[in-house]
Amino acid sequence: MKTFQCHCGNILNFENTLCLACGRSLGYLSDEKLLSALEPAADGLWLAMSNGRNYRQCKNYSHYNVCNWMVAESDVHAFCLSCRLNHIIPNLNDPQNHTLWYRVEQAKRRLLYTLFGLKLPIVSWDVDPRGMGFEFLRDEVAGDVFSTELTIRQSIATGHRAGMITINLLEAEHSLRVEMREKMNENYRTLLGHFRHESGHYFWDRLISGTGNLDGFRELFGDERVDYSLALKSYYDQGPPPSWADVWISAYASVHPWEDWAETWAHYLHMVDTLETARDFDFNFHADAGSLAGDGGEGSDRIEGSGFDGMFNDWCRLSAALNALNRSMGLEDAYPFVISPLALTKLRFVHRMVIGSGG
Repeated sequence: MKTFQCHCGNILNFENTLCLACGRSLGYLSDEKLLSALEPAADGLWLAMSNGRNYRQCKNYSHYNVCNWMVAESDVHAFCLSCRLNHIIPNLNDPQNHTLWYRVEQAKRRLLYTLFGLKLPIVSWDVDPRGMGFEFLRDEVAGDVFSTELTIRQSIATGHRAGMITINLLEAEHSLRVEMREKMNENYRTLLGHFRHESGHYFWDRLISGTGNLDGFRELFGDERVDYSLALKSYYDQGPPPSWADVWISAYASVHPWEDWAETWAHYLHMVDTLETARDFDFNFHADAGSLAGDGGEGSDRIEGSGFDGMFNDWCRLSAALNALNRSMGLEDAYPFVISPLALTKLRFVHRMVIGSGG
């Protein structure tokens, strides 16, 4: 994730809606991939100072202040490219849900920023029955923390189904998410990580299922025709295999080939976005010329230009530094994973699928 610059020269972050230096309103222009200062224009429009064109605030920006994306004047949609993917939003009669929805939308926009930057094929649910959509729901049973995919019943399971990504709104409640992380014996659980993982299931359908990539997938990840429900039950009953770290990128990846792909996909997106952030802040990786750290491109262009090996070498240097910095602050490791040779081969496969998707 890059930082941006206001018209007045102040540094801006992706989620900002107001420049604290000059007081101008801000809006993200998805067609320009930048956050722009705005000036009020006629008929409720806003003039983007970065390109001199008129935009409207996304309806979820102007009505609920949970978004900061803009809609071009010529676009007939009331919602931005991010919010028009929403299929179900939270019940706003509960005031707490507004705060949780705001956090969920922040994570979703960060996901989409990366996916759009990689030029991955995103088709909306209202165009294709198996297109991407989001449902933000909350457990109705009082006292329930989170459901797992084994105990769906009346509670909400974060998951993916035929393009629709469901997020349990309680994942945005920090204390409950940490509690669930401890119960599930996970050393890493974030709201953004959920979005990245579930998007992996969507892109398995788009990039792997029914394509010439399926044989290569099965060779590395296994046969996805193995019964998913039984595999999931076995994982929750018995835990991961003792030697899971030699084969999978995370313990949960050992559940089933679909989850192995989704976990590997999520880690790939972790790498891409965090490396972009580091480069934006001029981190020096001491890498060879042409690596991701020294490349000035964006999205898939910079990744294709650098090659996976340069990108991964930069990631190893950066994640080691991040972990050391966290330890200096008395915090847990930012990236508590060791990538085995086989997991690395799977990451390289994901990279090939991204580059080959047309991006």
